[in-house]
Amino acid sequence: MGQPQRPIGAEQHIISLGRVLQSLREEDNIDVLIQTIITFVKEQFDYNLVWVALYDRLNHIVIGKGGFSPGNDNGYLNQRLVLSPGDLLEQVVIEQRPVGVADLRAEARAEVWQELAKKHQIQGTIILPIRYKDRCLGLLMLGSIRWGYLLPTDAKARLMMVLGELAAALHQYELDWQQKHTKRLEEPLLNLLQKLQASNNLMQRIEAVVKAVHEFTAPTRTHIYWYERDGRYFWRRFSSHSNGSTQKYDKNRTGIGSITVEELSDFYYALATNELVAIGEGRSSLKSHFTAQLMQRLQVRSLLAAPIICQKDLIGFLAIEAMEARIWKENDKSFVQGAAGLVSLVAPTEEMENTIEQIRGDADLTSEVAKGIYSERDFEQTLSNCAKKILERLGAMRFVLLYYNHDHSKYEILFQTQPQNRRPFNFDFERLREVDWLLLQRSDEAIAIENLEEDLRFFNWRSCLLEVGVRSLVITNCQGGNVPETLMLITHESKRAWTTRERELVQIVGQQVGVITRQWQLYFNGEQNTKIMQSFQESLRILEQAQGANTEASNKNLEIISLRQIAAVLNCPLVLMLSWAPNSQYAEIIPGLINDQEFAVSSEISVPILGEALIQWALGSEPMMLIKAEDLPKDTRKWLHGSSIGQILIAALHTDPAYKPTGVVVIADNIARRWSEQSLSAASMLISQLAWSRRFRQVSQTLLESKQELQQINWYKHRKFEENQRTANSLISQIKALGVPNNEFTQVRYQQILRQLESTYSSVTSLLEEEQWQLQFSKGKMPIASLLKRSLERVDKWLKEKKLWVGVHGLGQNTVDNTGNTELTLGKTNLNLSQYSLIVVGDVAKIELIINEILIAAVERSVPGGRIDFWCRRLEDNTLELSITDNGIINSQLLAELYQDTSTDVLVSSYIDNYPGLHLFISQNLVRQMGGELNFYQLPDGRVVSRLLLALAVK
Repeated sequence: MGQPQRPIGAEQHIISLGRVLQSLREEDNIDVLIQTIITFVKEQFDYNLVWVALYDRLNHIVIGKGGFSPGNDNGYLNQRLVLSPGDLLEQVVIEQRPVGVADLRAEARAEVWQELAKKHQIQGTIILPIRYKDRCLGLLMLGSIRWGYLLPTDAKARLMMVLGELAAALHQYELDWQQKHTKRLEEPLLNLLQKLQASNNLMQRIEAVVKAVHEFTAPTRTHIYWYERDGRYFWRRFSSHSNGSTQKYDKNRTGIGSITVEELSDFYYALATNELVAIGEGRSSLKSHFTAQLMQRLQVRSLLAAPIICQKDLIGFLAIEAMEARIWKENDKSFVQGAAGLVSLVAPTEEMENTIEQIRGDADLTSEVAKGIYSERDFEQTLSNCAKKILERLGAMRFVLLYYNHDHSKYEILFQTQPQNRRPFNFDFERLREVDWLLLQRSDEAIAIENLEEDLRFFNWRSCLLEVGVRSLVITNCQGGNVPETLMLITHESKRAWTTRERELVQIVGQQVGVITRQWQLYFNGEQNTKIMQSFQESLRILEQAQGANTEASNKNLEIISLRQIAAVLNCPLVLMLSWAPNSQYAEIIPGLINDQEFAVSSEISVPILGEALIQWALGSEPMMLIKAEDLPKDTRKWLHGSSIGQILIAALHTDPAYKPTGVVVIADNIARRWSEQSLSAASMLISQLAWSRRFRQVSQTLLESKQELQQINWYKHRKFEENQRTANSLISQIKALGVPNNEFTQVRYQQILRQLESTYSSVTSLLEEEQWQLQFSKGKMPIASLLKRSLERVDKWLKEKKLWVGVHGLGQNTVDNTGNTELTLGKTNLNLSQYSLIVVGDVAKIELIINEILIAAVERSVPGGRIDFWCRRLEDNTLELSITDNGIINSQLLAELYQDTSTDVLVSSYIDNYPGLHLFISQNLVRQMGGELNFYQLPDGRVVSRLLLALAVK
């Protein structure tokens, strides 16, 4: 609700308003003006609380200037309030329009006034801005013990007229005060200029500047700092103090008042961009973190620093410091900037001779590079001389020339020089980010980085360069305005600044070096062609040598070598082959080359041929096919899951349209890789050669295996028929000896012989029906003693002819006479029953023939009257070791071929192609197929050992 006015007539209101306005126009004292407003409100309005405050926009506070309250609490009326976001008072200051509160006691946004409001029951409150144009100069707060805050229209109009007149008076007072207290810049600057002209050297001029600035601004201290680029620090050159004392400093005493760039990087970069740094009461041109750090480092509360710039380079700064929190005026800032500018003008004269000498040296350097380019001198020598001169000129450590390799999307080192006690860079540089790429392409000058640890440019290279000790660098595009394919890099191991002249020199030399690199590019292209040709010849040589490989392991190893040659030609990190046999449903992964985990492959997974997209895509495409990794199905990603795989080349091993491929070559690299036509053409030829070589070896292997199977079954059938013939002849002889069956005993014996004949011929029938072209292995059991007895019975004739002595060890006692008569006492009391229980498991018929073959060979090579021993031993893995030793003579080449288990050249006759080597070789393979082992070797004493391992039955 609105506050009721006192019963005063309208005419009286107008008269009172006019009198107040007149007083405001004529009065120039702020306190009187404010008291006039307070009196007017007290007389014209019925409010219990009136408060007037002025707004300090620099510090964002309101200062109480008086009013009245129910209890005359002057502490509230004269308080200074800091405005905070969300405060009711700040809302009025920011929005510059009245704000009302129905009950001040419950208003949380005016927390400062709540205690007073509760104490005196102040409820309805309105706060009005005192504004001039768009500036808020103060506040008027009116409070009543009544609830509500509406102000009648006529009362509001009269009040706003009075406040407007007050605002105009305050604004005029502020202008008058500023004009009266503002110091003039012209006269001090002119006096300073005259002193500079009268000075003889730079030190006198710096002293004059410091004194002039100190007198004008009246700070606690005034300093001039000079910038040392090599160490990236500022050292104090001259100072002036509030007590009138001055002091100059030596450059070598860097510990006194020196400031490193690392300590205050934000402060340094502000100065380097020609920015005035002002830090005072409640305000700073720097971020709060760096402001606090700078104030703590200098141990001051206020600072004003102006950069000294010479030829676009920061050479120092002029600083004034105050121990109190000070608000820097505009004329102080202008004077300090002007004084710093005067120092910038006089500073170059001190190093004029050095600058002239540098210009001459730079001209000689660029001329030397130009002469080297157009002479017939070796380009590498020219670059070496150029690098030496520019490193000496810049005081740098390394000169590096980079060339962009489009195939691998990275920069390679084309040329580099470094000190003798430093190792050369042994890494390549990654492709630049687009922002850095465009920066080099568009920049008209070399790009300098003073501190690589802080600078985010060329971010891709930071970690590698920092690891090898680089801390600052300057880089230029050797083909300015074009794509940055050739870059010249100058590095230093310390953090340092690079001047504009130094950057210009690097830019000029870089453009000249660009001409050299274009010549080198032609040379490298020729080298690449030579490398491809050499890799191609090496691969063909390996494939030619592979024609003699017959085993699966050797074939796979040769295929891996071929895949690595393809990887060398393409220079890629991943090459593998999906290989399968004819009529197979799954493909095997044969890894040729896998550089690291980023190109990982799960080679133990079997890949379904019909379900694998890569195989089907390759089979349906005649040439090579390029696939993006993002297009691979999930099933393929299960085994081809390297994180850096971006693109894949696939090619089927085609030889002839009539032949079905049995393999697919898979080549992978990152997404940025670009494949040259030369390398792809060479790789295609190598893949084709691999396909033909692989087919040749598969066909040869098939034929050799077929030959081996036919030899085995021929040997087995031949020996089986021999045994049947021997048994049949024995039975026929027994029939003839019996004569005509004329009694019961003879008839029983006839029946036994007939059953034996039927059993003999039934085994031949099973052989003819079940093993026509391929051997079949059955499972049977027989005591080892019985096996040995039957085997010795078969060779009994030859043992007697050569009068050989036979000993069996490990089964029991046996007796053999010197005439060759052998009697095995098997099953008798002198037999070791524990050993007799050894029972061999396997195809008994084939094991008998194998033991018989070993015995025949031992008998044939034994000398008359010699000795053959059987050694039986049970091994821990439930295996019987049967070693047959003889003192015969065996060909050493035959032993070597039996040990190698293969012939090196199938077209050359060998010992295992003919008897007896062929029969022993067949026996060796058959034992291996039954899960056993058969080896032949010679002992140091000359005895020949045939060592046979057979499985035993589990007890």
